[in-house]
Amino acid sequence: MTEVIEPAIETVTIDVVLSALADPVRLTLVRALDAAGDWTCGSDVLKDTGVTIGKSTLSHHIKVLRGAGLIRTRVDGIRRLVTLRYAEVEQRFPGLLTMLREHDPARAAAKAPASTP
Repeated sequence: MTEVIEPAIETVTIDVVLSALADPVRLTLVRALDAAGDWTCGSDVLKDTGVTIGKSTLSHHIKVLRGAGLIRTRVDGIRRLVTLRYAEVEQRFPGLLTMLREHDPARAAAKAPASTP
């Protein structure tokens, strides 16, 4: 089985996390993983977000997020499953992921009441 190396959360610095989240695709990816709530196939994560990118670009974004300590990757046969390290990141940087969740335009649109003409 292929082992995927990820940093210990204690070694992750806020500047690396914020740099990873500064890219709109990676921010969308983190929010999509948060919404998924569990292990998800990397290629399926962005399906409902409206973001379309190639496999190699997705792999790059996943690598950056993993290197920033934001996600875990698990190998399952030929698939790579990813999940947000929510509890660990929240412990290291309290409120960061909660703020991203609360200020997610997609979630806000879903919660907004339907307007009547």
